[in-house]
Formats: sequence, structure tokens, C-alpha cells
Amino acid sequence: MEPAARHDAIVALLRREARGGVVSFARLVEAALYGPGLGYYVADRTRVGKAAGTDFTTAAALGPMFGDLIAGAAKSLVGDLKAHALVEVGAEPGQSHYSGVASRFAELRTFPFGAGPTFPARCVLVANELLDAQPFHRFVRQGGAWRELGVRVHGPELTVEPLPEFSTPAAAAFAGALPDADEGWILDAPLAAEELLRRLVAGSWTGAVILLDYGKTVAQCLESSPAGTARAYRSHRLSAAILENLGSQDLTCHVLWDRLEIVLAAAGFRDVRVDRQEAFFVKHAGAEMERIALSGDPEATGRLRALTHPAHFGAKFQVLHAVRG
Repeated sequence: MEPAARHDAIVALLRREARGGVVSFARLVEAALYGPGLGYYVADRTRVGKAAGTDFTTAAALGPMFGDLIAGAAKSLVGDLKAHALVEVGAEPGQSHYSGVASRFAELRTFPFGAGPTFPARCVLVANELLDAQPFHRFVRQGGAWRELGVRVHGPELTVEPLPEFSTPAAAAFAGALPDADEGWILDAPLAAEELLRRLVAGSWTGAVILLDYGKTVAQCLESSPAGTARAYRSHRLSAAILENLGSQDLTCHVLWDRLEIVLAAAGFRDVRVDRQEAFFVKHAGAEMERIALSGDPEATGRLRALTHPAHFGAKFQVLHAVRG
């Protein structure tokens, strides 16, 4: 389906369900990313990498080295890898960066976006840029109070306006707990990421979680992001045009690390911590990094530098990690 037709089909879907011609921002993002047969993450296409037709690059796209570092970090966190399965959630089509380390674990389970993962009794859950790929609410400080933003879908153009009331109890509770901010300040909140994480860590399985993503705390968002953190990615270009090309571009915002830490703690995880990706790998996969650095392979050392250097992925991404059991 051509991008224009996909966009129009998503808008038509939203118009059919809109109350008063307006939907919540979270609902629009949900339809744009996961609408059946229309959403960006539903399409069977290669999104990650540097080839023509891709939209963005992640650390995992740097190849098998990423798997080696994750395996080293997993060993640091849980010890005996052979007693644990490696469970990847949110895998992109065509990527196999863990195939080279599968034999180190009891088994390898890989689940693409939208699939319902299953967890053995002991495992290491790994997700790379899964949480930022969830629908998000938008809130604005207006008239001395926090209000939720929606999108008017009845009309020649999509326009943003405050909702008359909060779309969900979770949105109301989130806004009610926020501190004051300057008039007009916007805060993006991927509450769906919190719910997804609750589902992933439910049950009694033990082991570790390693969640790689980019994010901030709520306080950091209220200090340095007056326009919010929502943005679109298409053809390796960052854009603020998040209401255009629905279904044909990635819509994302920073995850809220402090709220995700609470989810893990409530599920019985300990040593819950967020580190810069650089610091995480230095601390937990130092031996693998040293082996690669001393290999004499310029391509391998270049990839390692891209993965860990603060000017590249090293500072841009963070890692939320914890253990249970």
C-alpha cells in the first residue's frame, strides 16, 4: 500500500471511532504503529539498518558483536548461562544477532513485535528498543493544570487539541501525580510501555532483564524538554511531523526510566539500575570488549567503538537491568 493510501486508511479508521471527532494521542499512535494491516510495525518489511528502504539504525544492527556483549552481560548478571534461556522480545525481521551465542544458553527464544512471548522458569529477557515503540500519551500544562492532548480527525487536516477529559484512568492518575510546570509545557508518557513490561515480568520466572532504549526520568523531561520528546523517523531522518505519513514512519518518544524501575521493583526484581549503554557493557561485558579491542580486526573495533563510544550509541542509549530469584 502506498504511504498516502495507508495514512488515509488510518485516518478513516480513527474517524469511525472518534467521539466528537477527536481521539486521544495514544490511540492515534497505536493505530499508526499497530493497526491491523496498516500499522508501521505490522508491515513485513526491513526497518532497521543502513540499506535502502530502512528508517533507522540500532545497536543490534551492528551484527553478531552485539550478541557477544549481551551474552557476556547476561553471564555477569545470572552466572550459569546454560541454566537460563535467552528470550528476545521485539525482534526485527531478518536479524539474527543472537544466533552466534545461542549455544551458550539453555535455549534461544525469539519473538517479533506483537507476538506473545513465553518464558521458561529461568531466563534472561532482552529487548532492544521495544519499549520506545509503544503508544504514548501527550500531556500539556494549560491553565495551571495538566491536560491530555488529543487529535481532531474530522476535518481536512489533523489538528491537536486538549481532550475534555482524560482518556483512561491510567492517564488521569499519571497527570494527577505530576508536579507543576510552565504554561504550555508538553510531556510525552509511554504508559503502554509500563503495561507491556508488567506483562513481560508477570509470573514466577527468575533470571534477569536487559532492556536497551533511550529515555529520561519524569524530572528530566520537566527540566529540559518543553516541547516533549515525541518524534518521527523515516529514511534515517528525524522529524517533528508526527501527524504525517501515518503507518509509514516510526513514531516514538523517550521512555520514562523512573516509572519502569518501579514496575520491576514491584515484580520482585532487585538491583534495579539504569546505566548508560557504554557503562553497562564496560561493567558487565568487559572481557568481551577487551577481546574485540585486541583482535586486530579494524572492522570489529570500529563496530565496538560505534556501540560504546559516548559520541555514538554509548551515551544515546541506556540499559535498564535487574535480577530476580
